[in-house]
Amino acid sequence: MREKVLRDFLMLWSTVDPIGTLALFAGLTAGLDGAERRRIALRTTLYSLAILVGAIVLGQVILRGMGIRMISLEVAGGVILFLFGLQMIFGNATRSAGAGGPESGHDLAVFPLAVPSIASPGAIMAAIVLTDNERYSIAQQAGTAGVLAIVLAATFVLMLLSGPALRVLGQSGAAILVKVMGMILAALSVELVLRALGVEKWAGG
Repeated sequence: MREKVLRDFLMLWSTVDPIGTLALFAGLTAGLDGAERRRIALRTTLYSLAILVGAIVLGQVILRGMGIRMISLEVAGGVILFLFGLQMIFGNATRSAGAGGPESGHDLAVFPLAVPSIASPGAIMAAIVLTDNERYSIAQQAGTAGVLAIVLAATFVLMLLSGPALRVLGQSGAAILVKVMGMILAALSVELVLRALGVEKWAGG
């Protein structure tokens, strides 16, 4: 159970990417006052929680209705997470795609902060795979939901501390942390594919 909690934390932390969200949040809200930044951070966290919990609760039901097996999702998810990890390693840590800010009238908390920054396709995929009904008990799935809540709470705190944190880390420090998490995510994604294919049994894992 402890090993699963640690694995869940690393995968969810990597896919939610609080460090990358911190940098994006700081850039998008630089011209806002403290109260408005706090409101946006809270709404972003709540929207992301609703989306990811919805993926945990309904994700497998929808997949079953579409005739998609979990092993197919795990292999596809592992490939996607691996590519996501490579993007973190070689891509722009500050996710410059959103640096220009949304159009007037758009809610920053919805786009690009909640989607696709926090509740990214990789995070949604990880939430579904890590709560496989056929592999994990209700208690284990509840533990994964708890880990998700902790990761989102940490993301919320980092968004509140985005200004001071970036001044301490600097852009270079934030970029290094994102790349390290990308390496960990790439390794975890390989493990995900190997486990889905049963390779770990052949290797005595």
